[in-house]
Amino acid sequence: MKSYGSPEQVLLIFPPIAKPCEPPAGIAQLSGALAAHNVEHTLLDANLEGILSLLAKPFAPADTWTRRAFRNLSKNLSSLKSWRTYTNIDTYKRAVLDVNRLLTMAGAEHARISLADYHDMRLSPVKSGDLLCAAHNPAENPFYAYFSSRLRHIIERDGTTIAGFSLNYLSQALSTFAMIGFLKREFPRVTLVLGGGLVTSWMTGDKHSEGLFNGLVDHCVAGPGEYPLLALLQKNPPPKMHVTPCYDPFPVRDYLAPGLILPYRSSTGCYWSQCSFCPERAEGTAYSQIPPATAATELRNLVTGMKPALIHLVDNAISPALMEAIAKQPPGAPWYGFARITPHLKDPAFCMALKKSGCALLKLGLESGDQGVLDALHKGIDLETASLALQTLRKAGIATYVYLLFGTPAETRAEARNTLNFVVDHAEEIQFVNVAIFNLPINSPEAAGLKTAGFYEGDLSLYVTFHHPKGWDRRLVREFLDTEFRRHPAIRPILRNHPPLFTSNHAPFFVWNRSKGPGLKYKI
Repeated sequence: MKSYGSPEQVLLIFPPIAKPCEPPAGIAQLSGALAAHNVEHTLLDANLEGILSLLAKPFAPADTWTRRAFRNLSKNLSSLKSWRTYTNIDTYKRAVLDVNRLLTMAGAEHARISLADYHDMRLSPVKSGDLLCAAHNPAENPFYAYFSSRLRHIIERDGTTIAGFSLNYLSQALSTFAMIGFLKREFPRVTLVLGGGLVTSWMTGDKHSEGLFNGLVDHCVAGPGEYPLLALLQKNPPPKMHVTPCYDPFPVRDYLAPGLILPYRSSTGCYWSQCSFCPERAEGTAYSQIPPATAATELRNLVTGMKPALIHLVDNAISPALMEAIAKQPPGAPWYGFARITPHLKDPAFCMALKKSGCALLKLGLESGDQGVLDALHKGIDLETASLALQTLRKAGIATYVYLLFGTPAETRAEARNTLNFVVDHAEEIQFVNVAIFNLPINSPEAAGLKTAGFYEGDLSLYVTFHHPKGWDRRLVREFLDTEFRRHPAIRPILRNHPPLFTSNHAPFFVWNRSKGPGLKYKI
């Protein structure tokens, strides 16, 4: 995007690997801030471009599955952009897994790449020494052929002076540092800035707040990056600046979805911020929200201009106030996002208003079906409200994607079975389930009361293992999930209909269709 009036030329980069189904919200927000201050800049979704580049890499498939996937690549990519695919979970799974197979085979021998993850057999993303090794040897990264050519072209074309990386997930870390190492070697005069959710988590740790990657990265940014980036550019934004995110430069037709998914954030932090073991709370992230009416108006304006197939509200938790504002001023496209289970969701009128506004699906962090566990975790959820909310949402025609967390310090097998029973009792109201095993955040205040040990071997690890106070360790939790939870006849169909790899990012497409409305595949 060209915006005249600044001597600086900024390049904002979203590195691989993350799910390539929607534009990255973080650098879209930064783009809006830079445009508002007349700073010339370019956006690069190196994740999407890098994945498509690897998929186009010629090779000779050796086995039947890979040969089939190679032969059908173009068809499968087109299929994932077609509404018809999302009417049949088996057709969808075949397309996703075939594309993923090629991506895995196209990776280097030492790296396993998927549409949602990157695992290096030699280097760890939680070891600072390994990240520096990735930077010193960028040509060993499987995306090197792509990013060395692409970055060189952009920088020489635009005269880039500042390159900013948005590093949000561990799956992006090694490729991010390979790209940083390439720029450091080939373009030493370019100022390198590193920010994003993962960097924020690293910088809030006791050992990493000062001097993170000195000598390689010029500036590390914790939290929202608009103010630090503008300060680096010697701009003076107002104390309560609000800018509209800009998505225009992204290749919106290339994302793997049946239309544009528009990510939109109305807040940072969490309005509840009381859950035990919450990384956001441990990091001290303050809650800040755009006035809900302002957010609803801005969202509607974005939809009018961009005509997305789906809106993804990426707030940590959509506030009831924002829901009310959207219900009063519908954005004009179906939407979904993460919401806390509150009394609002057991109100039939409230849920019907959400449905009429376009709400296709809500992600709900239930975590446990045992009241004692919920109370111990300070979730602020009571099971009676959760039950009524699930029933009310189903009657309104809103699908639910329920998150469950097993192995927390307050849980035993008995409480885990209570969760199983809760899901069974509400199988008709739950369309999707995400099952996870508890990881103990290294900086959570509650960790001090537990006997801990290393989780991942690495100085940048965000988690530690712990000796469960009730003996309910990870091995026993896995055994329970494999032998009881996943095998229950009421739960198996829910798990079977879970979109592989893309998970919640594609789930709304199975319950919403532009022309036919809700209920394509599932009864809600």
